[in-house]
Amino acid sequence: MSQPVIAYVDCPDTQGVHRMAYTVWGDPQAAHVVICVHGLTRQGRDFDVLAQALVAQADHPLRVICPDVVGRGLSDWLPQEQAYQLPQYVSDMATLMTQLHAQAPIQTLDWVGTSMGGLIGMVVAGQPELPKPCAIRRLVLNDVGPAVSWVSIQRMQTYVGQTGRFDNLQEAADAMWAISQGFGPHTPQAWLTLSAPMVKTQTDGSLTLHYDPAIGVAIRAMNEEAAQAAQTVLWQIYDQISASTLLLRGRQSDLLTVETAQAMTSRGPCATLVEWDGIGHAPTLTADYQVQAVAKFLLKS
Repeated sequence: MSQPVIAYVDCPDTQGVHRMAYTVWGDPQAAHVVICVHGLTRQGRDFDVLAQALVAQADHPLRVICPDVVGRGLSDWLPQEQAYQLPQYVSDMATLMTQLHAQAPIQTLDWVGTSMGGLIGMVVAGQPELPKPCAIRRLVLNDVGPAVSWVSIQRMQTYVGQTGRFDNLQEAADAMWAISQGFGPHTPQAWLTLSAPMVKTQTDGSLTLHYDPAIGVAIRAMNEEAAQAAQTVLWQIYDQISASTLLLRGRQSDLLTVETAQAMTSRGPCATLVEWDGIGHAPTLTADYQVQAVAKFLLKS
């Protein structure tokens, strides 16, 4: 399948139901499913390059699912600002997995999560009681761990929710690049391609970022004490993960510290750590060497 299919799933929330969009690559009947979940302000089309490579390189039918987490991309926005937090995201993923399994039984389930998507993956993988078709077999955590540095949270508090107004795609791409230096080197065309699904057209013809500004409310409300309490819980969850785990880290990351990454290699699933120079938070998994690192891990026997 050279072009993806856009599908939707209805997910319950405290006010009723919202619709979550997801992109399907590969064989929609495949028993091997890889779920790829994006970062805080991003959306599922971030994984286009990786998804196509995985489908092309797999020696068996493969289904790659890339959701737009609620409030982002083509998904609905939540009526309650404070609901943009992990419990709702995890609930939505459980609903998605149920629908995918009903469409075609899942026998092998893998997860790739960048930043926030990795946090969601840790909770899904580290809670055996959470409804899912089967246990997560392999887990890729892209520049994220149970401890998110306070410095990086403070950085996010300065820009998350500011969706802007742009006259054209290039202007929007330039603005996103100004806060995305940690993504590492990209050609102008590659960055423009990554940026295109990040914007939507407004009634006056201008562009704005394709997410609900309210996703920043919970981030801005966080203080260092609350962040520390969340880390304690996430470490407990991480220690319960049984999936084979690959941890990716940009060596200049301000979110995943060296100390946290090293700790993750020696407790819980004892993750295999791969680090890349010249990149901070977070690798986009579009460069060939990044794609191959993930493909090798997910597609090996």
